[in-house]
Parts: sequence; structure tokens; C-alpha cells
Amino acid sequence: MENGITPHELHAHRLGPILLREECVFRREIKFGDKVEIDLQISKARNNFLRWSIRHTILRNGELSAIINVDGSWIHLDRRKMAMPPQSFVDVFNTMPKAEDFHWI
Repeated sequence: MENGITPHELHAHRLGPILLREECVFRREIKFGDKVEIDLQISKARNNFLRWSIRHTILRNGELSAIINVDGSWIHLDRRKMAMPPQSFVDVFNTMPKAEDFHWI
């Protein structure tokens, strides 16, 4: 939201993010009340960001607790089909940190 992909913008473009695949690898327990740090990196994407993969690394007290990998796209809310994101969304995704193993698909 801080970068401009807000509920208002999603509604204005009639778009929503859709997860096509989600995988979580648990390493350490996280309990209610624990403070965690989440590092987000793009691991692969099409150059137009119609499809993308994001890796979330979750740390508790500096130790790896979980890795969540998601593959996603954008869906047009009325047509219920994948849709190209507007340039403003592409610009946001272009500024996101990329994983060491990032590659274009």
C-alpha cells in the first residue's frame, strides 16, 4: 500500500492479485506475540509482471522460521480472467528487491 497498490487503485483498475501456488517451509516455531521480520523478494517474473513469484523469508530473533513462496498474477474482477497490470503497478514491482536467483520468465 505504501507504494501505491492500494485497495482503491485495485478497485479503480478492476484488478485483484491472485495466488496460483503457495508453498510454506517451516523451520522454527513462531508463537503468538513473537515479533517477526519478513523479507520479501521477487524470485521470478515476466517482464510485464503479468505473472510473478515472491519469496517471503520470515525471521524470529534473527533465526529463519519459515520461507513462503507464492506464484501469482492479476485477475480482472469482472471478466474473471488474467489481466495486464497498469504501468504504475509494473513500476512498483520493478523497484521491489530481487532474489539472488531471480530470473525473467
